[in-house]
Amino acid sequence: MKNLKFPSAQTILFIIAGLVTLLTWFVPAGKYDTLSYDSSTDKFTRLSLDIETTLPASQASLDELNIKIPIEKFTNGDIYKPINIPATYHQLESKPQSFFDFVKSPIKGIIEAADIIFLVLIIGGLIGVLNRSGAFDAAIAQLAEALKGREAILIVLVTTLVALGGTTFGFAEETIAFYPILIPVFIAARYDAIVAIACIFLGSSIGTMCSTINPFSTIIASDAAGISWTTGLVGRVFMFFLCLTITILYIIRYAKRIQNDPSKSLIYDQRDEISKMFSTKDTSNIDFNWRLKLALLVFTSCFVLMIIGVSILDWWFVEMTTVFLIGAIIIGIIVQISEMDFIDTFVKGAGDLLGVALIIGIARGVTVLMTEGLLSDTLLYYASDLTTGMNKGIFAGALTMIYSGLSFFIPSSSGMAVLTMPIMAPLADTVGVGREIVVNTYQYGLGLFALLNPTGLILASLAVARINFSKWLKFILPLFIILIIVTLIVLAISSYL
Repeated sequence: MKNLKFPSAQTILFIIAGLVTLLTWFVPAGKYDTLSYDSSTDKFTRLSLDIETTLPASQASLDELNIKIPIEKFTNGDIYKPINIPATYHQLESKPQSFFDFVKSPIKGIIEAADIIFLVLIIGGLIGVLNRSGAFDAAIAQLAEALKGREAILIVLVTTLVALGGTTFGFAEETIAFYPILIPVFIAARYDAIVAIACIFLGSSIGTMCSTINPFSTIIASDAAGISWTTGLVGRVFMFFLCLTITILYIIRYAKRIQNDPSKSLIYDQRDEISKMFSTKDTSNIDFNWRLKLALLVFTSCFVLMIIGVSILDWWFVEMTTVFLIGAIIIGIIVQISEMDFIDTFVKGAGDLLGVALIIGIARGVTVLMTEGLLSDTLLYYASDLTTGMNKGIFAGALTMIYSGLSFFIPSSSGMAVLTMPIMAPLADTVGVGREIVVNTYQYGLGLFALLNPTGLILASLAVARINFSKWLKFILPLFIILIIVTLIVLAISSYL
């Protein structure tokens, strides 16, 4: 076990895709009826076994279908995806996926994930242009000097800021952009790359796990459960600060240990390789002039503008990617890189993150197999069946574990909310707990398993520094167990309040 080494991220995902393909041959296929709202006609469309029925967009229609959601949630755009209709599960003829479907799934996944893939590649090009100027290296050297003896501040600051982004607007996929930037900063502070990845990835994961006003999870899930998103908010705020504090202390404990003795690092055997990969140039002869400072200002402004755009202006991947592309061009002009050098540098920078981009696409391919094999609704149906008649505290814990398992197959928070909440939320009524408990179990279940879910973002994050998944598991498992225990205790107590 000591020398356990996992295959590469790409291989792990291909193995998972193969297992999902096999499942489609043995797990019964099935599907719920779905209901969607068309704003252009102000009508509901019910889809049942490929038969479409048009219904009036009224509260009466929702009540008749046993959907306890206010009609306003559909008409004002809060719920914009088709939702599952309770008690409409149909077992269908199996739709086993063939070997050809299996080998096509990564390509389909890459096509479906093209938006985030292009974002990653364009950011890689932007970073390549900035590195070419030497501005980044000079800034890192100055930051490392300023933080001497106070490096723990870096851990607290980065983890907290990323977590705040996660809890407010679902800051997740966008964090891929920060790894190549911050890993050199942490290395300069005498930490290892795992500390940098932990601060960014765990900050995002804890933030999204304990989402407070995140429209892509809390608000969508609450709407689909038929309750206000403010119901249960106090409990989620408490969980956010509790889990964030535990996580920061855990990271600091590991970071101080390797700062005092670098051989304690879980990736000590990769120390030279990673240092070379993220090495900074000799900055003694770099004139940190106004051009380099302005280039860094433009670079920082791109991320600030991205955060403002996503949280306030309803931007998504096209707009974000455009900002980084324009930023790269402006930086190239500021530091006076020639046209040919700019193109070569940009392409090389994008190429450095190509492996990360492909991992994201291959992971999406697993979801494609689930959808086309009609497995997602079947798993949801049997999962909801397990909780019937449970004790309150056990119900909350069991549903958290069920959501963790479902997130392996449906890693999208918004997708999970609209698919499962109309089915799961009414279960709260049968055991006598508030529906906000179901919303919380959904968030905590997804968030906990995201810490090590290979179909999520962790493999893409580790690939930036070429860290093996087994090294991450050794780092994260103690924290994972601590957070599970804390979450189950908090949920059990809140179920009786």
